[in-house]
Amino acid sequence: MRVPIITDEAAQQGGWHGIALSQAFAHRGYEAVFVELQDCLIDLSSDLPSISIPQFESLPPFAFIRGIAAGTLQQVITRLNILHMLKMQGTYIYNDAKAIERTVDKGMTSFLLKQHGIPTPATWVCESRQQAHAIIQTQLQQHAALVIKPLFGSQGQGVRLIQPQDSYPLPRDLFVDGVYYLQQKIETGAHNFDYRVFVVNNQAVATMQRSGEGWLHNVARGAQCTWVQDVSIATLAESAAKALNIDYCGVDIIRDAESELWVLEVNSIPAWRGLQSVCTVNIAQLVVDDLIQKAQKVHN
Repeated sequence: MRVPIITDEAAQQGGWHGIALSQAFAHRGYEAVFVELQDCLIDLSSDLPSISIPQFESLPPFAFIRGIAAGTLQQVITRLNILHMLKMQGTYIYNDAKAIERTVDKGMTSFLLKQHGIPTPATWVCESRQQAHAIIQTQLQQHAALVIKPLFGSQGQGVRLIQPQDSYPLPRDLFVDGVYYLQQKIETGAHNFDYRVFVVNNQAVATMQRSGEGWLHNVARGAQCTWVQDVSIATLAESAAKALNIDYCGVDIIRDAESELWVLEVNSIPAWRGLQSVCTVNIAQLVVDDLIQKAQKVHN
């Protein structure tokens, strides 16, 4: 049986992660096919609606989402709608569009974490430059540093630190794309690192500590990875995953100067190459097996 891996790297066979997933599917008797959502077709010309997926004559029982290409607002909405429609027509989507929407938008992620009582930094989201300026000034007067992030983004791209000593603390509108997402920086003291926890089916399966020279610790930016095992970190990550109602995810956690733990972000399309390099579990096989079991349960 063939299974689509939805990716934004179809020409590269999904990259490192796509190859790992393809091998994991092969171990269970499935042939992975790499597909990009912009190549799919919503066909509403007949009595019943249909979605055409390249290289598939009929809809598959399940699909793995590894990447969604960037585009205009209309393009991104259309691509997410295809995932919604596939789910409506019986294809199990892993992770589904709702989970992706909840996590790709950092504002919604922070809202859900806060709503479920998950410790997460003080956060403000607004479109008004005046409101953002007032928030920043208030925090700086209290000697609190802030982190400003793109609402949509990953791997630390576009993330900037605003400190009390900065002369011009408010970034130009060009760098925020019309929305200010401001988050109080957690002071870590001697804990100059953070954690990435990989959660599958609400179970933490692997955790690594990431440390770098600066205050950002993304693997894509050269952070060093070390495997760790800590029940409190794993439990917090599992609580965050449950709050977002997601099949699998990468949870970013930080420890402050008083050793309290905080959830920074939840990623619905997490990379795991760095984590795989320091742990013994086969992460690709874990997510593939979880997908197959859930899809079978739905279809039986």
